[in-house]
Amino acid sequence: MATKVHVGMETEMNGNGVPETFKNNWKKRLIEFSGKMKRSPGWLWRTIWKVGREDPRRMIHAFKVGLSLTLVSLLYLMEPLFKGIGTNAIWAVMTVVVVLEFTAGATLCKGLNRGLGTVLAGSLAFLIEFIATKSGKAFRAVFIGAAVFLIGTTATYMRFFPYIKKNYDYGVVIFLLTFNLITVSSYRVENVLKIAHDRFYTIVIGCGICLFMSLLVFPIWSGEDLHNSTVGKLEGLAKSIEACVNEYFNDSELKENQEKSSEDPIYKGYKAVLDSKSTDETLALYASWEPRHSRHCYRFPWQQYVKVGAVLRQFGYTVVALHGCLLTEIQTPRSVRALFKDPCIRLAGEVTKALMELANSIRNRRHCSPGILSDHLHEALQDLNTAIKSQPRLFLGSNNNQANNMLALAAAHAARQNKPENDRHGVSLSSVKTDSSALMEWKTKRASEQAKENERKVLRPQLSKIAITSLEFSEALPFAAFASLLVEIVARLDNVIEEVEELGRIACYKEYNPEDDEIIVKCEKPPVDVAKNQLPTHASD
Repeated sequence: MATKVHVGMETEMNGNGVPETFKNNWKKRLIEFSGKMKRSPGWLWRTIWKVGREDPRRMIHAFKVGLSLTLVSLLYLMEPLFKGIGTNAIWAVMTVVVVLEFTAGATLCKGLNRGLGTVLAGSLAFLIEFIATKSGKAFRAVFIGAAVFLIGTTATYMRFFPYIKKNYDYGVVIFLLTFNLITVSSYRVENVLKIAHDRFYTIVIGCGICLFMSLLVFPIWSGEDLHNSTVGKLEGLAKSIEACVNEYFNDSELKENQEKSSEDPIYKGYKAVLDSKSTDETLALYASWEPRHSRHCYRFPWQQYVKVGAVLRQFGYTVVALHGCLLTEIQTPRSVRALFKDPCIRLAGEVTKALMELANSIRNRRHCSPGILSDHLHEALQDLNTAIKSQPRLFLGSNNNQANNMLALAAAHAARQNKPENDRHGVSLSSVKTDSSALMEWKTKRASEQAKENERKVLRPQLSKIAITSLEFSEALPFAAFASLLVEIVARLDNVIEEVEELGRIACYKEYNPEDDEIIVKCEKPPVDVAKNQLPTHASD
């Protein structure tokens, strides 16, 4: 039987009737798959190296988790321990897996939440069991069911409270789990008290191992992470502003080369600031559980770090807008930009110096330099203002009436293009009107409406482009937007300095000393409202 081949197909068949192209595709896929398999070991090693190089503490944490699991497994592996605890040792393993987190604050938060939830649930379950035992056999089941319903409903509803959800959500979940396990099991199991004791002991053992590893073996502090991330955000903003202004006044060849790069350094600088809200709040919660690190301070103001992060995000939005000026379609000619290059670069340099000074003050836990806003910053602002005032024709435009006339001309041009098309459709509709062509008339009318709609969609962007190119806007208008955002950055810098100084006052930073030959520590007890905000807020995962 001959193989039927459609017209236009020129696929050769092999002896088994399989298309040759199909066979070639499978060969190509196998070759690609084998190539990926050969490259996978190198890719895996590069990924492992990259992750460890970004933060070497990740490797330390991995070893700590492995060592903790090994220690807790001894409850199974050693015969005397297994005889004393039995199969309930699995709860210790589960506790280590769930509780041991990357930072000490997160481990303390989850461990103490787990312990508190277990103790409260066990105490309440034994109380329910005691009352149910004193009642009759029939009433016992009803009482246990009602208690489970009431406690489960109440505890679940309490999870929606903002304070509970923020601080004790994990503890409430453990409370519900433990309470239901003990209460329901007590109806069928006689010696439920011993089971509860064994589980409680194993959970305590697991939590103890986790706390030992987190607090004593190469501890990783959430507070230090929050502190260092704030320093990094200030430095990133400084680098973004400097790179943005330099690129704005650089040659076009440099800009094209930078666009070809894999990652924009300007975006990289402010990205961490814009994405930091949830991270800052989480680190602040975990840091509130950690022991204090200073003898001189009343308490560490982790919530003030969150406020600094909020101010930096508001500051970062202006940097984003400044970066957007580099990517707009309408740009000021470089010959015009060159007139204002020097004051803008000096202004950006002074802002960068101020941000770096703030970063260094937080890193070294000292107050800012009194001359952080130097006279050079005000001189650069005055020079920029003088340069703009010296070029009034650039910002006022040359002829406003001509711009209006050009806009009217563009609209008339679009109307002239639209009129013949309408006349043609009108003639065609009147010329074909016969008794037997009603359907044809409807179709023609429908087609004409569709053609006009399509033409309108095409003309709309054309009209906009003609109007934009014809209007004689000031050539310096795009630069005016850039300059106004640069001045706005200077204005918002005061808010950042104010919050950083407040952080230094509450955290009792040492006084600024340019020679660093004497450290002066000035520690005053914070006001009542600030102290209230800095009380440890117990967090949950």
